[in-house]
Amino acid sequence: MSEATPKLSAQTEALAAHIDRLVRSIARRWLLVFNLLVALYLAVPVAAPFLMHSGHTSAGQLVYLIFRPQCHQLPERSLFLFGEKTIYSLEELDAAGVLPGTTLDKRRMFVGNERFGYKIAFCERDVATWGAILLAGLMFGLTGRRWRPLPLWGYVLFLIPLAVDGITQLLGLRESTWALRTLSGALFGLATTWLAYPYVEQAMAGVLHDSRKQARQRVRSDLDEST
Repeated sequence: MSEATPKLSAQTEALAAHIDRLVRSIARRWLLVFNLLVALYLAVPVAAPFLMHSGHTSAGQLVYLIFRPQCHQLPERSLFLFGEKTIYSLEELDAAGVLPGTTLDKRRMFVGNERFGYKIAFCERDVATWGAILLAGLMFGLTGRRWRPLPLWGYVLFLIPLAVDGITQLLGLRESTWALRTLSGALFGLATTWLAYPYVEQAMAGVLHDSRKQARQRVRSDLDEST
């Protein structure tokens, strides 16, 4: 039993050292990880019309199904690719007889066809939001990660266009336009990145500082034991 204890301790120390290296690696590369995840999250819905147009309809329909809980996917508020136009109004689609009905759920199910093209599995606002988060994340890295966090009052100001456009449309007071949906979504994505990423950078810098401090303490402890 006494011989097994040092071996277990050595294994535990090795595991702890491995975890510490992993944490330091993530702390140094968190922005790359974030940007890659955002890019992937945006790329998959954008791939849906490419899959449909190229004949991979099962894969395309699966993308629409997976992202339906994250977005309403209404065709009159979505971007279309490979069709006559990029944006269609509800009246245009209804007049063409391509919608199976005017209810919300039935409109969501229309993904497109050869004439109209195929919609992206994210609406215009979501495309703008995640696109802005990705671009802002890239700019954050290119500028040396030196941004000061956006004040909370500034974040609220950026959200006003989104709130006004979304609420008035929800209440039926007016119908939003693709330009307003894109603008409000982009402002929301930019503001969210500006608010959150500087705090994440500070937190990761703290993790690296603590990790280096602990490493120095372990070295001093080993030197003391050896002497």
